[in-house]
Amino acid sequence: MSDFPTLEAQKREQTGKGVARRLRVAGLVPAVFYNALGESQPIQVNERELTRLYQRIGRTSLFNIEIDLGGKKEIHPALFWDVDYFPIKNRIQHIDIYGVDLDKEVTVRVPLVFQGVAQGTKIGGKVETYRESLLVTCKPLSLPAKIDVDISGLGLNQSLRICDLALPEGVHAEGNGNFVVISVLARGADDKEGEESEA
Repeated sequence: MSDFPTLEAQKREQTGKGVARRLRVAGLVPAVFYNALGESQPIQVNERELTRLYQRIGRTSLFNIEIDLGGKKEIHPALFWDVDYFPIKNRIQHIDIYGVDLDKEVTVRVPLVFQGVAQGTKIGGKVETYRESLLVTCKPLSLPAKIDVDISGLGLNQSLRICDLALPEGVHAEGNGNFVVISVLARGADDKEGEESEA
């Protein structure tokens, strides 16, 4: 198996709110693992180990999920999928984990990281951001943890669209390529471009 970080899990025999509460008291998080075929398996994972790994790699980096099925262990490359937190506490109360086929494409939302200072802001412009992440499709091993976007060349009343972004080889964006990601507008200008792009 590829050299990814590993998260250990155990098969969960019972489900329900009462079972989930007892697991959390014991320092475990109820979870569901979906394999590459979409088949589901209730599992439980150590809360501390889960939190540590999730904070380190987020939803855009691969890891191995090692599931103890009662003496037999299965290892799958996987991604964190849906994460539910307690309403008040900053603790994970449930998580879905998605097993991937390394040879088949996946579609994942990847954060955009804007770098540099736009030229237009030096003459009074303001930066308006319309997208903080991008839905991309690629094979799992090509999945970027983030997409860097250099905005330093943006002048006043200029924009970057999805089609302008430099994506890694093998990665392509989903959706309308003409959608505006970020603009530099004159202060006081109506934000019509972003509204039109949303429409």
